[in-house]
Amino acid sequence: MGYHIINSSQELPDLIISDIMMPVMDGNTLCKKIKEDKRTSHIPVILLSARHATESKLQGLELGADDYVTKPFNITILVLRIRKLIELSRYNKSKGVIDPSPSEIVITSLDEKLIEKAIKYVEDNISRSELSVEELSSELGMSRVHLYKKLLQITGKTPIEFIRVIRLKRAAQLLRESQLHVSEVAFEVGFNNPKYFSRYFKEEFGVLPSAYQEKKGK
Repeated sequence: MGYHIINSSQELPDLIISDIMMPVMDGNTLCKKIKEDKRTSHIPVILLSARHATESKLQGLELGADDYVTKPFNITILVLRIRKLIELSRYNKSKGVIDPSPSEIVITSLDEKLIEKAIKYVEDNISRSELSVEELSSELGMSRVHLYKKLLQITGKTPIEFIRVIRLKRAAQLLRESQLHVSEVAFEVGFNNPKYFSRYFKEEFGVLPSAYQEKKGK
């Protein structure tokens, strides 16, 4: 089994099962690549392993695996897990994901309440560059692994990406509505390095913050 670049014309699988012990690329590395690629991050991944150690399971889950099955396993149970993950994936896809924006989410579900609380905490600490995933997970009362899986499931973003996009969307608001310079906006939303701020801003909005301010600003 191998991993290759996915072209837009290729059909994506509903679910991926991978053994952890493989030549060339192990299952954990494969899982990491799948979950880091925006085109495939939504695909459920089941890792198979003969290892029963908690550390081994935790490593797979930290990398974004949706389930971890130890060998030998009951094929009937595995098939049931596969069906449940595919059903859950299709249900989430039919609902769509929540694109987090500062102070603009209407509460209609427990998931959205979680996102609102996460957004509020990031907003309240947005100027602190040291704001971490560990701090956010502690505030939300869940483990880092649980937060990773939950945010990825709801928003399609990892916790680091979630914090960053809130910073960037707040920056866009400031660029549109305030008279602050780009470097001042960068520090206001927690970027100590304006160059990194400009790079991430362009990745999110397609233009440099200076051009965005010139076009959108008052």
